[in-house]
Amino acid sequence: MARSALLNVMVNAAIKAGRSLTKDFAEVENLQVSRKGPADFVSKADLRAEQIVFEELRKARPTYAFLMEEGGEVAGTDGQHRWIVDPLDGTTNFLHSIPLFACAIALERNNEIVASVVYNPAMDELYTAEKGSGAWLNDRRRLRVAGRRTLADAVVATGIKTQGTGNDTLQLRQLAHINPAVAGIRRSGSISVDMAWLATGRYDGLWEAGLAPWDVAPGLLLVKEAGGYVSDFAGAPGSVWNGQIVAGNEYIQPALLKELRPIQ
Repeated sequence: MARSALLNVMVNAAIKAGRSLTKDFAEVENLQVSRKGPADFVSKADLRAEQIVFEELRKARPTYAFLMEEGGEVAGTDGQHRWIVDPLDGTTNFLHSIPLFACAIALERNNEIVASVVYNPAMDELYTAEKGSGAWLNDRRRLRVAGRRTLADAVVATGIKTQGTGNDTLQLRQLAHINPAVAGIRRSGSISVDMAWLATGRYDGLWEAGLAPWDVAPGLLLVKEAGGYVSDFAGAPGSVWNGQIVAGNEYIQPALLKELRPIQ
C-alpha cells in the first residue's frame, strides 16, 4: 500500500506515541493514575501519548483543529479539518498489563471522516484507511470484513459498562437478548481494537452505546473501507456523534440491528 502524505503524518504520530506507550506499558506499576469516573482512568501514559500526537500533527498541519479525549477541543483556522484523537483507547487494559489497547486518530474533513489510523503497539498492528483507498493492516494486507451470513454463525463484540453508569441496565438486557442468537460475544476493552478486528474479519459484528466521538471515529472508516456497514441503534448513520454503533457485513449488521431495536 502506498500511503498519502497526509496518512504518513498520522501514522508517524501514532507510531511515535506507540513507542511512548510501550515504554510505559513495561513499567505500568510505576505510573501515576487518576480516576475520571467509575472505572474510568487517566494515566500519565495517556497524557504523554496525547501530547506526542498533538505536537506531531500540529507541526505537520498547523491550521487543523483538534478534538482529543484528554485535551478537549483546540480550534483551527482552516475551517474544514479536525483531528479526532484517542491517545490510549483501552486504558483499563493497559493499567492491568493486558496488551489490547491502541492509539487511535481520525481526520474529519467537512464533517466526514476521511482518514484513520489505529495502532496497537503491544501487538505491532497498524490499521490504516483513507476514503476510497481501502483499509489495510501493516501496509501489506488489504482488509475485508468476514463473509458469514447468519447471526447463529457470528462472533460479535460489545463493551460492558461499569454498573452505575447510564447504559448499564440497557446493556444487560441487550446481552441477555443477543447471547442466544449468536455463536459468541467478546469484550476486548478497546472499541478501536474491536472495530479494527471487525474490519479484518476476526469479529463478524459489534454493537455498543455510550461512546465518545474519539471512540468511534477512527474505527468507523476502517470498517466502511473494509466493506462493512455502520449505523446507530435507529439505523441512521450518526454513530460518531450520538455514541451508538451497530456494525458488520451486509448480512450481520442488519440482523444485529433487528435484534437490538426492540430492546429499550
